[in-house]
Amino acid sequence: MILIHLYRLLASAFCFGIMVLIAGCSGGSADESTSRTLRFWHFWSEPGHKAALRELISSFEKENNCTVELTELSWNDGKAKLQAAFNSGAPPDVVELGSDWVAQFSGSGVLGELTTIDTSALISYALAPGRASGKLFAAPWIVDTRVVYVNTALVPGGKIDSTTTLLGLLAACEMIQSRGAFGWGANGADAHRLYKKILPFMWSCGGDILDAKGRCVLNSPENVRAFALYAEFARTGMTETQRQLDATFIQGKIGVWNSGSWLIKKIRSAKTLSVEAIPFPGVDGRPGVSFAGGEYLASSAASKQRPLAEKLITYLVSAQTAKKFCMSIPEAGFPAAVAAYDDPGLINDPLKAVFARQLRSARMTPVHPRWLDIESVLENAVVRVLLGEASPADALREAHDEVVQILG
Repeated sequence: MILIHLYRLLASAFCFGIMVLIAGCSGGSADESTSRTLRFWHFWSEPGHKAALRELISSFEKENNCTVELTELSWNDGKAKLQAAFNSGAPPDVVELGSDWVAQFSGSGVLGELTTIDTSALISYALAPGRASGKLFAAPWIVDTRVVYVNTALVPGGKIDSTTTLLGLLAACEMIQSRGAFGWGANGADAHRLYKKILPFMWSCGGDILDAKGRCVLNSPENVRAFALYAEFARTGMTETQRQLDATFIQGKIGVWNSGSWLIKKIRSAKTLSVEAIPFPGVDGRPGVSFAGGEYLASSAASKQRPLAEKLITYLVSAQTAKKFCMSIPEAGFPAAVAAYDDPGLINDPLKAVFARQLRSARMTPVHPRWLDIESVLENAVVRVLLGEASPADALREAHDEVVQILG
């Protein structure tokens, strides 16, 4: 009897052990895997970019015992895919958003509020696009700006002083043109890029698109002057697309060109090209103000992993992590975390150092859900002036009326 009883106890214990083992290898593990998996949609699709992001994500996965599934998007159709995902009710947990349309998502109710981000560590003007109703829904991650590149071989005297004004820069471009080269590179009809070139002229002349109350102020004397100046600069040089102007500048045919940090690598590769950079000039005693854009990170309101998603966002936007990312991808720009702006590793190139300086005197586009519509109106007005179809005053007056209608 004792042996039989002992046998029953052993058999019962064995069965219980098998049940525990099965539970541990099936339902329990699957639930834990599901609860520790994040889907992150991003726009870093080039091989080197993917590798840099993957390295950062791998560190986060190890530290937080989780899995992050990365999905690449393209700037051509990425926004449409994101909208479709949100509309279908199956959006990713974490998304990367471009600065010029982040406001459309922030104010639409599809993003979850971010409550643990240290906003005091991030550059102040980059916070507004990610805010709605006083709450933060998208955190700035990477920011970049535009500076004025100068081909010293084409410039009289071999240099343009960094303290020059817009009028002084215009005079230099006219001199370059008189010597048979293109003085200035001007964006013409180039959707989603032209506005980045006209806004610095408007801001530096004291103009704007919307005032502090969100009212359209396009039809102002300051903006008329800015449009007229842009047309004068264009007449000294070449009017083309961003891509074509970048290429022509690298060929050494344009004296002065307002462009981004992605051009630095190509400049350094062109060994016969001598280039310096200066911040965007001001006028009438006002400092120059350049355009700033950036990448934002947000969490879906529908995500079942909101705390973990926000932890990933906090990790990526931190000064240490973002600095590492930008050092791996120099053309990415700078962290939104201002503590990294003077880091020698980011500004060891003299050209890159000018970008760090310019970021302190830069602005982003107005925060409005219909910014893309406003942008289109602004760009069309500039093109009309460049083509001689309208004067700056007439083009801005008509654009003003169109934007008023958009604002409702």
